[in-house]
Amino acid sequence: MNALWSADLSVVVLIAGVLGLMIGSFLNVVIHRLPIMMEREWAVQCADLRGEAPPVVEPLSLSRPRSRCPKCNHAISAIENIPLFSWLFLRGRCSSCKTPISIRYPLIELVTAALFVFSATHFGLTAAGWGALIFIAALIALTSIDYDTQLLPDDITLPLLWIGLLFNLFGTYTDLNSAVIGAIAGYLSLWSVYWLFKLVTGKEGMGYGDFKLLAALGAWLGWQMLPVTILLSSIVGAIVGISLMVFSKHSRQEPIPFGPYLAAAGIVALIWGKPLTQAYLGIAL
Repeated sequence: MNALWSADLSVVVLIAGVLGLMIGSFLNVVIHRLPIMMEREWAVQCADLRGEAPPVVEPLSLSRPRSRCPKCNHAISAIENIPLFSWLFLRGRCSSCKTPISIRYPLIELVTAALFVFSATHFGLTAAGWGALIFIAALIALTSIDYDTQLLPDDITLPLLWIGLLFNLFGTYTDLNSAVIGAIAGYLSLWSVYWLFKLVTGKEGMGYGDFKLLAALGAWLGWQMLPVTILLSSIVGAIVGISLMVFSKHSRQEPIPFGPYLAAAGIVALIWGKPLTQAYLGIAL
């Protein structure tokens, strides 16, 4: 497996699991704060264009201020911020005002840890394994942000694209030519669908963030993985969309974010892309 260094499987699982819980905790901060930071930046830009003073708000970054309860403003202590276990210990409630804490926080930590463990055992402690952790973490953050806000921030999609090209500079997942063509083809394929849909219906079927996300997936996986990635994301998206309309009376006019399905398909393609592509080509031919 060309491991960077060898280690017992149990050690790999432990390291990946603990790292996944810690990164998952940080992703919760990114998911909550990054859209707010973006909105504040837009507000400053709009005020500047209007020649007005920017709105006065409390400084906010991914590290400052300390996390706190949105209800009572109780600052979260270090012991209350232990990934997963603190939520269980607090029984899903703020220690001060007893306001329920969303179960999504421990779920994101748990999912991140599980995917990190699976990736580490699949790729081993190799460059591909460490890269997969970056890839998975970014896609988890993008999935949740897009689900909440229907935004795919450039602050994540664009670095993800460049990091993918950097890894493939050394042929980690595919050769550099395939990665560059994958980035171009990924962007242009959804860009073409967007404009075709807009010309036919007069409506926007997806956002520019989706183009950039598929370009990033192409940069990591190569152009050869794009057909199966698009196919998987479209099938899952169609199933979820139809289910929402049938079972939850989701309006046809209400948009459904496509980013989560692209992200899920990207993770599947990273791990099982080659056999899936071979099976797809076998069926197509």
